[in-house]
Amino acid sequence: MTVIAVIAGLAPVLIALLSLSGLISAAETSMTAASRGRMHQLEREGDRAAKRVNGMIADQEKMIGAILLSNNVINIGASALTTVTLATVFPGPVGALIATAVMTVLIVIFSEILPKSLAITRPDDVARFLSLPTFWVVKIFGPLANGAQWVVRQTLRPFGIHLAMEMDVLAAHEEIRGAVEYHHSEGLVEARDRHMLGGVLDLAEMDVTQVMVHRKSISMIDADLPPREIVAALLASAHTRVPLYKDDAENIVGVLHAKDVLQAIADAEGRMVDLDIAAITRDPWFIPDTTNLKDQLNAFLKRQSHFALVVDEYGALQGLITLEDILEEIVGEIDDEHDTSVKGVRPQPDGMVWVEGSVAIRDLNRAVEWDLPDENAVTVAGLVIHEAQTIPRVGQTFIFYRHRFEVVSRDRNQITALRISPPLDNHDSIEA
Repeated sequence: MTVIAVIAGLAPVLIALLSLSGLISAAETSMTAASRGRMHQLEREGDRAAKRVNGMIADQEKMIGAILLSNNVINIGASALTTVTLATVFPGPVGALIATAVMTVLIVIFSEILPKSLAITRPDDVARFLSLPTFWVVKIFGPLANGAQWVVRQTLRPFGIHLAMEMDVLAAHEEIRGAVEYHHSEGLVEARDRHMLGGVLDLAEMDVTQVMVHRKSISMIDADLPPREIVAALLASAHTRVPLYKDDAENIVGVLHAKDVLQAIADAEGRMVDLDIAAITRDPWFIPDTTNLKDQLNAFLKRQSHFALVVDEYGALQGLITLEDILEEIVGEIDDEHDTSVKGVRPQPDGMVWVEGSVAIRDLNRAVEWDLPDENAVTVAGLVIHEAQTIPRVGQTFIFYRHRFEVVSRDRNQITALRISPPLDNHDSIEA
C-alpha cells in the first residue's frame, strides 16, 4: 500500500474527527465566555437555545467535564487511528513518531486554537448555535464526567483536600467584581462607577461598625434641659435627628426629629414653655454591632426609618448609623462637590497626604486611589495602632503596605492626625 493511498483513505476520517473535536472546543470556549445576563434575557424572550445554554451553565462543572472527556476521547481516537495506519507504511517507531508529530500540529491548530479563537469573538452566538449538540454531549458524557470527578475527589481526600460536589469555581459576586476591575483597568469603567459597583458588592461583607458614627462623635442633647434650650441645641446641630440622653450619655431615651419639633412649635403657636418634648420624642431603635450593611439597608427600607443606634453584646452604646451612611458607602460623600474630596484628607505640596486619624480607611482609599487594607481596622489611626502593636508617640514614623505613616498629633491615647506618603517602592515592613 502506497503512502498516497494510505493518506487518501485516512484523510476523510481524520478531517471528520478533527472537525468534531474543533466544534467541541468551540462549544467549551463559547459556553464559558457567554454573557449570562444576555442569555437570561433571551430565555425570558422565549429563545430555546439560550434556555439550553443556561441549563448547562447552571451545572458548569458537569458541562466542562463532559466536554473535556468527549474531546479527549476523539483526539486520542484520532491519534491512535493515525498511528496504526501510518505504521503499515512506516514500520517500527518511525510511524509512531510521524503520527505523533502530525497529530500534535493538527490538533493544536485545527481542534484547539482555530475554533477557540473563532468562538471567543462571538461567544453568545456560538454558544446558542452549538447548544443542541453540546446538550447531547453533556447528556452522553455527563455521567462519565461525574464518575471521573468522584474518583478525583476520593484521590485527593487522603491528602486533606475536600471538594464538595456543588462547589462553584467562581462565586457570582467575585465574577462581577473581577469584570468591573478588568474593565476599569481597560479604561471602560470610570473610577467613580467602579467604587459604586464595588460598594454594592461589599455591603454584605461589611458590618455597621465600619461606617457608623462613633459614640464619641455623636451629637446628643440632655433630655432634662428646658424645652427652649433643647430646641436651641437642636437648631445648632447639623442633623435633623438627634438622640436624647438622661443622666448619662450612654442612656439614650429617645430621638428628637426637627420636623416633629417644628410641628409642635406651630401647634403651640410659638410658646416654647408649652412644648412637651417627651410627647414628640421617638423611641430609639437599637441594633447589634454585628449587623451587616446589606441587612441593615433592608431593615431601614422595611421599617421606613433612617436612624439606628448601634450597641455591642453587653448593650453598651457604640455609635449610630443612618440610611445616608450606607448610601454614601455606595455613591461616596453625597455632599462633596469633587470626587476625591473627603473630610479630613488634605494632599500636601510635597506629595504627602495629611489625614485625620478618624478618617475611614475605605474613604481614604477612594479619595487618593490607594489600596490600604481594612480587614483589621476601620480608621487610619486604628490601622497604624494595629500594625505598630503600640500607641505611637508624636513624630514616630512607620512604613507598612508600601506607605510611610508619620504621627503628627495625638490626644491622650488617640492618634488625631498623620502624614502619609504615596506608595513607595520595595517597602513592606514596619519601621519605628
